[in-house]
Amino acid sequence: MVRRPLGRTGLSVTPIGFGAFKIGRNQAVKYPAGYDLPDDAASATLLRGVVDAGIAYIDTAPAYGLSEERIGAALASRRSELVLSTKVGERFEAGRSTYDFSARAVRDSVERSCRLLRCDVLDVVFIHAHREDLGVLADTPAAATLAELKREGRVRAVGFSGKTVAAARRALELADVLMVEYHLNDRSHAEVIAEAGRRGVGVVVKKGLDSGRLPPADAIPFVLGTEGVSSLVIGGLSLAHVRDNLAYAS
Repeated sequence: MVRRPLGRTGLSVTPIGFGAFKIGRNQAVKYPAGYDLPDDAASATLLRGVVDAGIAYIDTAPAYGLSEERIGAALASRRSELVLSTKVGERFEAGRSTYDFSARAVRDSVERSCRLLRCDVLDVVFIHAHREDLGVLADTPAAATLAELKREGRVRAVGFSGKTVAAARRALELADVLMVEYHLNDRSHAEVIAEAGRRGVGVVVKKGLDSGRLPPADAIPFVLGTEGVSSLVIGGLSLAHVRDNLAYAS
């Protein structure tokens, strides 16, 4: 696939990225239907197949259960082919999410992600904000700590993944990359995406298929046809669906 620049980060990503939620967690999910968690071997086969199919951007998070560990185990030898993004701020343990945006927690999270993903530098690290996302930016040191880690060479780009338009707009002042929900049923972030494009801030779209409620044949061209969007992250456990998504993207 022809890659797109991720804003002014110097990184380039494939228009379709792989969201690695489902290979690591199947508890407290918001998808219309449940699913069985694949084992290590099935996860490795899927991840390698995703890369072989042409996807060169994978997104994960500590809150995605086994996801980071499985990506590291399956793709360490192919690290140079990939842009990897992960997150800080949210953990999922014992069936529930907890949040910690302190400087210590952010640094510890980055170190743990590097260890699990088997890399020395993380390409993009998003602040994984909860519903009070404006407060995460205004009242915690998370963004400043990630900026320090970027200066130290542990992180290539600082990202923000939130819920509200107000927080995304504020994050334009702080982040190199935004991750926003945007699809045919929710276009509320359209102006923020346009402004990000004008400022050189990369945009990654999450939930572009409205968590499986929209047909990919309609949803994917809509998102990728929006000026300013660098990549649309789509999860799943089927390589056949991955290949279909790539066909819709082209």
